Amino acid sequence: MVNIIVEISKYLLLFLMVFFTMETYMVLRRRDERSRRRIMRNQISLMVMFNLTAYVVMFLKSQDEMMLVMLICVIGYILVVQILYRLIYRKASLILLNTMCMLLSIGLIMQARLGLDTARKQYMIAAFSTLICFIIPVFVRRVRWVSNLGWLYGIVGLILLAGVLVLGRVTGGANLALTIGGISFAFAEFVKITVVLFMASMLQDRHDFKRVVVVTVVAAMHVGILALCADLGAALVYFVAYMVMVYVSTRNPGYVLLGLGGMSGASVIAYRLFAHVRIRVAVWKNPFTDYEGTGYQIVQALFGVCAGGWFGTGLFNGNPDMIPLAYEDFTYAAICEEMGVLFGICLLLLCMGMYLLIVNISLRMDKPFYKLVAMGLGAEYAFQVFLTVGGTTKFIPMTGITLPLVSYGGSSIMCTIMMISIIQGLYILRKDEDDELREEQRRKQRERRMRQKQLRQAPYGGSSYRGDADPRDAAYVRASRKAGINYTGGGTNGKGDTEDLGRKIEEQTREDLALRNR
Repeated sequence: MVNIIVEISKYLLLFLMVFFTMETYMVLRRRDERSRRRIMRNQISLMVMFNLTAYVVMFLKSQDEMMLVMLICVIGYILVVQILYRLIYRKASLILLNTMCMLLSIGLIMQARLGLDTARKQYMIAAFSTLICFIIPVFVRRVRWVSNLGWLYGIVGLILLAGVLVLGRVTGGANLALTIGGISFAFAEFVKITVVLFMASMLQDRHDFKRVVVVTVVAAMHVGILALCADLGAALVYFVAYMVMVYVSTRNPGYVLLGLGGMSGASVIAYRLFAHVRIRVAVWKNPFTDYEGTGYQIVQALFGVCAGGWFGTGLFNGNPDMIPLAYEDFTYAAICEEMGVLFGICLLLLCMGMYLLIVNISLRMDKPFYKLVAMGLGAEYAFQVFLTVGGTTKFIPMTGITLPLVSYGGSSIMCTIMMISIIQGLYILRKDEDDELREEQRRKQRERRMRQKQLRQAPYGGSSYRGDADPRDAAYVRASRKAGINYTGGGTNGKGDTEDLGRKIEEQTREDLALRNR
């Protein structure tokens, strides 16, 4: 009976994932706010059903009551975050929030499948990071001088990377983290944010050749320290963010060509200098030459992707634990094995949907600094997904980059939630600007209507004309002169009766007001 439930559940999970992904893209096309909100409410229901199905199935297979505890915690996290955002940030992008919660849910489900200890740690880090990052949108919204701290961002980033280089521990041939008080911090994750803020601040008002050279030198120093740490995956992410932001600010394809040339030369140098880079390239070319040695990880990952087929083996019916580092670098392979290749494709589409949401927010920003920040953070996120999935499927050499919000990694989870919180702050800021613009337009319309009403109802010399203006009004006096009338305070110049005089003055007054309003 349990096996039948597991077999049915994998199709149900796929259906829920497909429907959630489709609605993420549907929101980008809908302009009606009521329809958008209906879709976002549907997505919350889909997330709850998705988690309920997955954790109940894992409980039936493992008979571990902690699965039910994880279910309650995850659903509680989703509902609490949704409520808090609606109470505190009513103008936030709820579709971006839903996508983040869904990706976190998928990651926590797979972590629980591989080991409840990592799942509990992942959940605690995600909950703590979300709570801390609630202050970021209001900070972005209220504090406008953050765009003027370019050099501070650059210096802080270089100090953090240098600290990892000098004091960090080596993992997999690379110097990746610094341990403080028993807790490991991968500062390269947080510097992803500071380097984007630095480049956005420097390029927001000037993007001539001199300024581009300054930005290039500082960005090269970041990449150089990462190269010395042998953390080439993070170096690639930084480089792509640099290329995107320089091109967006300058619109000069020459800089892109120069950057690609420099990256090619740096890749050759890295291949010559670092033994683990040569090993990864050799494994990428043919992992089966050393199946039981250096090629074991990638071969097991490929077997895992293929073993699940289109629909997967079902939760706890596969062997993802045979893939080395399945909870970190090769989480995507574990997901494809037990949830299916179709589910893996939907996961990629969902990640790209988040990237499109970020780009859409960037394009709506008026100020160059905010536009560049959103574009740079979005480029880092998308390229990190590409490196992870590309390395897992042997499309490119493995770089050791985690899949954002899905793979296990405290610094990665915290950094990604911070990035999304910054994007939320930019979205709210843009909404505020739109509301201010609409309010200004409504105010001008009210003033225009009041002015027209006063012109229609104003008295004329103790009596009243149809729509005549007050003779004391400056526009009325100018209109009188243009109509050939020398007004002296009452009466006419003898040319025509009173009604003709009032009509001529009224027409000329309206022409003057129309010209002034233009």
